[in-house]
Amino acid sequence: ESIPEPAQPRVLARAHVRGELAFEGVWMAYRNSPDVLKGVSFRVAPGERVALVGHTGAGKTSVISCLYRFYEIRAGRILLDGIDTRDLALPDLRRQLALVLQEPFLFSGTLAGNIRLGRDDITDAQVEAACKAVHIHDFILSRGGYGAEVQERGGGFSEGERQLLSFARALAFDTPILLLDEATANVDSHTEARIQEALQVLMRGRTCFVIAHRLSTIRDADRILVFHHGELREEGTHAALLAKGGLYAKLHAMQFKPAVGHPERRDMVGRPGA
Repeated sequence: ESIPEPAQPRVLARAHVRGELAFEGVWMAYRNSPDVLKGVSFRVAPGERVALVGHTGAGKTSVISCLYRFYEIRAGRILLDGIDTRDLALPDLRRQLALVLQEPFLFSGTLAGNIRLGRDDITDAQVEAACKAVHIHDFILSRGGYGAEVQERGGGFSEGERQLLSFARALAFDTPILLLDEATANVDSHTEARIQEALQVLMRGRTCFVIAHRLSTIRDADRILVFHHGELREEGTHAALLAKGGLYAKLHAMQFKPAVGHPERRDMVGRPGA
């Protein structure tokens, strides 16, 4: 959909962006569909790690779509460091954000090119430093180095390898705000351990939104926002929300309660069969 640009946009100086975010009474719908966010309000402090949880369709990913202005909100405001995001030029707003998806996309070209994505100001040294930080450097050397060609969509790379490359990409862009949308959902438990270690490096010093079905991956979040049918129903720490005995506690019990005849835990909230 077409997003209007402000006639006289406010200017953000990258060195001074703190990464404070606020949703104030945000309502949002996809074209002519019913509202997917209904009066959502919350604040995120600079450097805070916030997890978004809820069943599929609860509104978690819509929060990110609104923040990026992929879609226009119907009512309310979204503020970045106190500035309404509608007063910012879209490129300026999006330069402050890095998004890591459940299924990262690799383009045809070189490995280095897939990390800098056309940003000529990201040097070879910065690309290499980012890859070392998320423990993908040695793998890249084993595949022929940073100039090695990548097939379209990353053919020949595992889910975990593509995910680590996407982490290196986000780290190289060095944004104050990091958005993780199901970033560990498609990897096995062995690879997830490496990815969790890389995530700690990636999230350090950044304002972070983490969308996750696996509640085990967000227990250490500073705060958890619980969405249900487009509304923010609960917020607090993992321990506080469990003690409250509300919606989050029910999601947690559903996820970790063994199915009859199957002692292994069910680790996907909102997925078919969970």
